[in-house]
Amino acid sequence: MSNEREKEGLQSLGRKTEYKSDYAPEVLETFQNKHPENDYWVQFNCPEFTSLCPITGQPDYAEIKILYMPGERMVESKSLKLYLFSFRNHGDFHEDCVNVIMKDLVRLMQPKYIEVVGLFTPRGGISIHPYANYGRPGTKYEAMAQRRLENYQMTGMK
Repeated sequence: MSNEREKEGLQSLGRKTEYKSDYAPEVLETFQNKHPENDYWVQFNCPEFTSLCPITGQPDYAEIKILYMPGERMVESKSLKLYLFSFRNHGDFHEDCVNVIMKDLVRLMQPKYIEVVGLFTPRGGISIHPYANYGRPGTKYEAMAQRRLENYQMTGMK
């Protein structure tokens, strides 16, 4: 395990955890997908996501769900945890958080397909659930992203 981690260049896995105090995309790490020829899903659920309202500075809480089809590289889960934790002192609107997370992961690992949902808890009596997705341009995944976006069923919506 240690040798494989070193070959992949992974820094976080198996080491003492250092938490960043603000948005830190540089902590994200990847490893080689052993099955890039297969289409398959990987899902992460982060039920304890926290960011700050950029206007009031008050905390916003959410469950972040990330679902993707990997290409050549996959995101390492501990680095993803550290990355999501780095939003804790970061001020951004709900929609921005979801889009930034998606774009950072696209840049990092070039997945075939990815979607990110933020299920933010209510503030002032209103909850916000932004959804963003991406399919690799010029492939069947681009068309899949368009279909999934058009047919996306928001929580509680019919």
